Amino acid sequence: MNVLFDEGVPRQLRALLQREGIVLLEERGWKGIKNGRLLQLAEENSFDVLVTADKNLKHQQNLKSRRIAIVVLPYNRRKWMPLLIPEIAKSLDAIRPGDYVEIPTPPESARTF
Repeated sequence: MNVLFDEGVPRQLRALLQREGIVLLEERGWKGIKNGRLLQLAEENSFDVLVTADKNLKHQQNLKSRRIAIVVLPYNRRKWMPLLIPEIAKSLDAIRPGDYVEIPTPPESARTF
């Protein structure tokens, strides 16, 4: 599975997920590209999933005809990324082309470190 991390997704998440096929947007030279064009480029370059923290994406783009699946993180705070790993991993294991998944925010009590 080829996964593209959007701008704003902490780099450390790649190591925490321990999966092959994760590419940072910056590694492709796509920094600063607007969402519509980014989705098109990602699909043209055989990415299966876009991981983003942009909660407005579904309101700004028509996602109905998209093949790429989208996983939206509840935040992009590096220190709290480990809390999201189980949900992200579960989502990536079950995701299908065109899916849109929002990872829930962990309970406040879990964010104590």
